[in-house]
Amino acid sequence: MTRLIVDIPDMHCAGCVRRIESALDGVEGITDIKANPASRQAHVDLDGSTEAFQRLDDMLKKAGYPIQPRRFRFDIGGMHCASCVDRIEQALGRIEGVLSVSVNLASNQALVTALGQIDEARLIEAVERAGYDARPASDHDDEDEADRERRGALKRMLLAAALTLPIFILDMGSHFIPVFHHWLHANIGERNLYYLFFVLASIVQFGPGLQFYRHGLPTLLRGAPDMNSLVMLGTSAAWAYSVVATFLPGILPEGTAHVYFEASAVIITLILVGRYLEALARGRTNAAIRRLLDLKAHTARVERDGQEEEVPVESLKRGDVVVVRPGEKIPVDGEIIDGTSEIDESMLTGEPLPVRRGVGDAVVGGTVNQAGSIRFKVTRTGGDTVLSQIISLVEQAQADKLPIQALVDRVTRYFVPAVMAVAFVTLIVWLLFGGEAALSMALVNAVAVLIIACPCAMGLATPTSIMVGTGKGAEAGILFRRGDALQRLRDVGVVAFDKTGTLTEGQPELKDIVPAGDFDEQGLLTLAAAVEHRSEHPIARAIVDAASQREVEYGEAENFETFTGRGVQASVQGRAVAIGGKSLMRDRSVDVAALEERAGELADRGWTPVYIAVEGQLAGLLAVSDALKSEAADTVTWLHRQGIEVVMITGDNERAANAVAAELGIDQILAEVSPEDKDRAVQDLRERAGQPVAFVGDGINDAPALARADVGIAIGTGTDVAIESAEVVLMAGDLANVPRAIALSRATLKNIRQNLFWAFAYNTALIPVAAGILYPAAGILLSPMLAAVAMSASSLFVLGNALRLKRVALA
Repeated sequence: MTRLIVDIPDMHCAGCVRRIESALDGVEGITDIKANPASRQAHVDLDGSTEAFQRLDDMLKKAGYPIQPRRFRFDIGGMHCASCVDRIEQALGRIEGVLSVSVNLASNQALVTALGQIDEARLIEAVERAGYDARPASDHDDEDEADRERRGALKRMLLAAALTLPIFILDMGSHFIPVFHHWLHANIGERNLYYLFFVLASIVQFGPGLQFYRHGLPTLLRGAPDMNSLVMLGTSAAWAYSVVATFLPGILPEGTAHVYFEASAVIITLILVGRYLEALARGRTNAAIRRLLDLKAHTARVERDGQEEEVPVESLKRGDVVVVRPGEKIPVDGEIIDGTSEIDESMLTGEPLPVRRGVGDAVVGGTVNQAGSIRFKVTRTGGDTVLSQIISLVEQAQADKLPIQALVDRVTRYFVPAVMAVAFVTLIVWLLFGGEAALSMALVNAVAVLIIACPCAMGLATPTSIMVGTGKGAEAGILFRRGDALQRLRDVGVVAFDKTGTLTEGQPELKDIVPAGDFDEQGLLTLAAAVEHRSEHPIARAIVDAASQREVEYGEAENFETFTGRGVQASVQGRAVAIGGKSLMRDRSVDVAALEERAGELADRGWTPVYIAVEGQLAGLLAVSDALKSEAADTVTWLHRQGIEVVMITGDNERAANAVAAELGIDQILAEVSPEDKDRAVQDLRERAGQPVAFVGDGINDAPALARADVGIAIGTGTDVAIESAEVVLMAGDLANVPRAIALSRATLKNIRQNLFWAFAYNTALIPVAAGILYPAAGILLSPMLAAVAMSASSLFVLGNALRLKRVALA
């Protein structure tokens, strides 16, 4: 049994403890739990299996008390193929309390999510025991790390090439140029040439090639060989055979004392060339993160003690007043307290045109002040800034694994041992049936099998496409909070939209006032503004703005109450005032028959009718209109062209919703849906359609539906709660980014399928060729050196194909 200490931040009282203990009572694998609301921690005894950890996490989430997981990000050294990824994931996954592990070959990073008080050192130790290097990921020094990787790969490649070139020229030149062959043998001698080859090839083998032994030998001894093991075995076999042929030729069968120093040296050099080119290409796949990092300002001009002084951005704290001049970057997030300017927010929204900002408006760190000088008060610093959160989201999405990756993981787990078995069978078959040159042929073909079968391309196929795809999305203002949302968005068959603030501008205007009884327009607006002044709803803002424009003076309301999605009520000058839709009036037994026909006429124009009741009697009707976003119709048209059904879910009345739907061409309307029923509506849509559903929304009342949908898409101009509930965030309010996100998802998944096809087809086709299957019929054999070229080319093809995503045109 294992004792696990977990953080449960939402546990506050004895009632919480009872609900937590009740939720876990009788759950398989969990024997005891002691919850402490004072420390907001729980001590859990469980059987230590991964399933028990997952059940613990799932049951507490369902009970409304999610565990606060710990997340670790590590830079991993020594990874070269998909087998390395699988080995590290297995090593970390065996640690008690680890909930999930995602290792990314393209970025050389591991992301670990754990429950309980797991020590970072323990995770690093597990990686090191598996034969790899690990250290906590530094704060965004990815470019420096990539530079170090490229420089190291370049040095090893150049050294290997400088030592291999003389071997290649002397040996190959001697084969193809008879005059050169005779001159070498007459002036240097064959034996002296072999000694020279031995010296140069040995330096290559145990100098630049030492990395293959350093990583490949430990994994081989542990019975879990990787790509380094294949290269190590193949080149060592060629080198060792050549050493015997050079110094002890008598122990070999007559006529078989050939040297393959050029093969071992050239193979290592070609693989190092491939790794250097991979390092260059990998740097390009992560260019989006680096561009985001480049947006960060390093210094800020802050007012302190009545003086302006330039300080490092890291020293800023909330409440500081920062001065930004024209052309300067805004260093952190804040609120303007003085000045007006045009600000370039393209890095945030993807929109090229600058936005005018003035006193009271928010500014975001990393954006550029173009026109006037402004002063703003700091509201967020460090990791809390929008830019830092964007970087974190992109990194998280790039580290995630798509469901399609599970196939690769299953294959690569057994791939390298299978290749070694094929190489052994190749060796035996050629020894038995190879004729006079059986030993040499067996060695060459076995080495070719080992070299060509590197699973690098398999390991790079998915993560490189994800990195490029999510990076391209970030540049366009489309953030995937989870990488697997990329795959699920591709398969969406229904897109459901909220109306207000999503399909519409979210800035409604008061269009008409219809008094009833003894009330006039001004009296009605006075009461309505007094009540709605306390509300944050867009309709409330429209009523208050109309009162201000008409210079209507209104008093303070008391006993204010809000009924989410239905309306509000309060006391104004001692009178009970209720404002809302028909359902709220019905609950208060208010007869709306006198204005029902008029409300229907207004709704048919797409306006939202709002009833007002005073002391239980109908007082009048307000009509509010919210203009549709200019891109809404084109967005619906694009979705229809893709065969996607479009649905609108709104709390608005049915006639107003129908008017909007008719204008946009929406297929189905679910009107007068309360906020608490929106998530149920999404569930019903999924069951009816039988295919994945995406929900697009922006408000607090959209959060449950965003979480319920197969893919939640939040308009980034909406609330933090909505954004936190979604898996895709559109940083601008531009609805055209919905089609762009879907197009990007489809392009990325298509790219991944192409990569996987190439990786699997390459190995399926060329391993038999390397084993010599074509020799009996066509006399074709694959040289180990050509195998090394083909192996490197396969990885470069995958990387190059992934980089094509940068040029894909979005919808």
